Amino acid sequence: MTSDSLKKIMFGKPLKSSEMESEKMPVWKGLPILSSDALSSVSYGTEQILLELATVGIAAFAFSLPIAVSIIALIMLLVLSYRQVIEAYPQGGGAYMVSKENLGMVWGRLTGVSLLIDYTLTVAVSISAGVQAITSAFPSAVPYIVPITLVLVWIMVWLNLRGTSESGTIFAIPTYFFILCILVLVVKGIYDMLTGSINTHPIAFAPSSMTSSLTLFVLLKAFSSGCSAVTGIEAISDAVPHFRSPSVKNAKRTLVSLGSLLAIVFGGVTVLALGYGIVPDPNGHTSVLSMVTEQAFGRGAMYYATQIGTMLILVLAANTSFNGFPILASIMAQDKNFPRMFAFRGDRLSFHYGIITLGVLASILLIGFKGKTDALIPLYAIGVFLSFTLAQGGLVRKWLRERVKGWIGKLLINGLGGIVSLAVLLIFSITKFTEGAWIVIIITPLLLWIITKISHHYDDVAKQLRIDITIERVCTKEPLIIVPVAGIHRVVAQSLNYAKSLSPNVIAFYVSFSDEDEELMQEKWEKWDPGVRLVIFKSRYRTILKPLAEFIERIDTHVSEKQNIMVILPQFMPKKWWHRLLHNQSAARIRSKLQADKDIVVATVPYHLHE
Repeated sequence: MTSDSLKKIMFGKPLKSSEMESEKMPVWKGLPILSSDALSSVSYGTEQILLELATVGIAAFAFSLPIAVSIIALIMLLVLSYRQVIEAYPQGGGAYMVSKENLGMVWGRLTGVSLLIDYTLTVAVSISAGVQAITSAFPSAVPYIVPITLVLVWIMVWLNLRGTSESGTIFAIPTYFFILCILVLVVKGIYDMLTGSINTHPIAFAPSSMTSSLTLFVLLKAFSSGCSAVTGIEAISDAVPHFRSPSVKNAKRTLVSLGSLLAIVFGGVTVLALGYGIVPDPNGHTSVLSMVTEQAFGRGAMYYATQIGTMLILVLAANTSFNGFPILASIMAQDKNFPRMFAFRGDRLSFHYGIITLGVLASILLIGFKGKTDALIPLYAIGVFLSFTLAQGGLVRKWLRERVKGWIGKLLINGLGGIVSLAVLLIFSITKFTEGAWIVIIITPLLLWIITKISHHYDDVAKQLRIDITIERVCTKEPLIIVPVAGIHRVVAQSLNYAKSLSPNVIAFYVSFSDEDEELMQEKWEKWDPGVRLVIFKSRYRTILKPLAEFIERIDTHVSEKQNIMVILPQFMPKKWWHRLLHNQSAARIRSKLQADKDIVVATVPYHLHE
C-alpha cells in the first residue's frame, strides 16, 4: 500500500478548492461545531461556584443562584455584543480583527495571543472534564486519566484533519443528544421540586445563618470561577466565513441559539444542585452534574445516558477550539503575526498546521497538570475575558468614529460589555492569581513579544527582497557553473552534459588528498576529454568543503564584473531507502554549507540506480 493510499484512508480523498462552499456549515452544524464549548460548561460551571462557596460552609450555597443569574446576565450581554461583531466584521477574525482595526496592531496581537491561549486551555479543560464524567460513572478508570485524555485529544486532531463537513456531521449527534438529556434532567428536577419529592429541599435565596468567613472576596472568587461557563461565545464570530450564505444571518442565529440554550442548562443545573442539596466532591472524582442526575433518575439508564452525553460533549467541546485556533492562526499568519505556514490549507481544506499544533500544546498541558480539571480552571478564562474587553473597546471606538445609524445604542451595549468584561478580568486575575492565573499573566506578554518579533522578521525580509520593477531587470548573462566531481563515472558525465546545456562556462572541480591522486586524476581527465576544464585543489586536511568555498571566493574576488555562479552536484540515487544512508553524504554537506553562506544556485542532478 502506497503512502498516498494510506493517507486517503486515514484522512479522506483530497478536496478541490472549488469544493470550499460544500465544506461550509449550515446552522444545524454550526451549533454543535462552534457552541459545544459553551454548552458543555454546564458540567463544571456550577461545580466551580459551589467549590468556592464550600470553603466557608454549606450555608453559603444559597449565593450560588444569584451568582448564576449574574453570569447568565453577562452571557446575554456578550451575545448582544458579539452579534454586532459578526455584523461589523463578516470576514471573520472576531475580536482580533476588531482590536487590530480600531485599537492598532499591538492590541490586535495581544487579542490574538489571548484567544490562542484560551483555545488551548479550552481543549485541555474540556477533555479533562469529559474524562471526569467517565470516572464519575466508572471510578476504576481514575488511574488512567492522563492516557485517556491524550487518546481523546488525538482522536479530535484526526477528525478535524478529515475536514469540517465530516467532523460536523459526527459532532452533531452527541451534541444534540446531550442537549436533550440536560433538558429532560431540568424538567424532571423542576417537577420533583414542584411536587415536593422526598430528595428535594426548599431553595433559599439568602442564607439563614452565615459565618464571618463569607467575605466579598469569596463571593468574587465563586463568580470568577463560574465565569468559565462564558468561554466559547466568541468562537462563532471568529468563524463567520465558514457559515453557508447568508453567513452573517446564519452566524447570528447560531449565536442567539447558543445564548438561549446556555442560559437554560446552566441556570437549570444550578437550581437543581440547590434543590437536591448537592455538595461537591473536593477530590474531583465525581462531578456535581453526576450527583444531580443520580438524584433525579437514580443509577439507571437515564443516568448513564446523561453521563455518556456529558462526556461526549465535553470531548467535542474541544472542537470549538479545533475550529477557532486554526482559523485565527491563519488570519494572524496572513497579517505576518504568525508563522506563514499556518495560513495554508491542507488536502482536506483544513488548516492542518494549526490543528496539529493545538493538539501538541493541549497534550503538554494535560500531561503537566495530570488531567485535573480543577488545576486547569484557574488558568482558564483570563485570555477570553481580555479578548472580550479589547473587542468591546474596539467597537466603542468604531461607533464613536463612524457614527453609523443606531450608533448610540451600539455604543451603550459595547461600552457596558467592555466595562463588565474588564471587571471580570480583574476579578479573575486577582482571585485566581495564586492558584495558577499567574502563569497566563506571564505567558501572555511573552508570546506577544515573540509574535511581534515574528512580524518584524517578515517586514525585514520583505524590505530586503523588494525590487524596483522600473529599474531592475532580469540578468541574461550566462552563469559560471562549477561541477564538483569525485571521479569519472556516469553520474559525472550526465551532470557535465546538463551543465554544458546551460552555459559554455563550465568548470569541473576536484579535490585531491595526495600528489599521486592529483596526477592520476589529471591523466584520466585528459584521456576522457569531456570538453570541460578541470581544476584540482589539494586538501592538506582531507576536506572537500573548504577548498570549494575558497575557490568560489577567489572567483568572486578576482572577477572584475559580478559573475553569477552555479554549483551542480552529481548525485546517484539507490533504489532502496537504506542504501541511501550509505551514499551522498558529501553532496548533502556541500549543499547545506553553500546555501547557508553564499548567494549562489545549488542544483542536484540525480541518477537513479536500478538496484
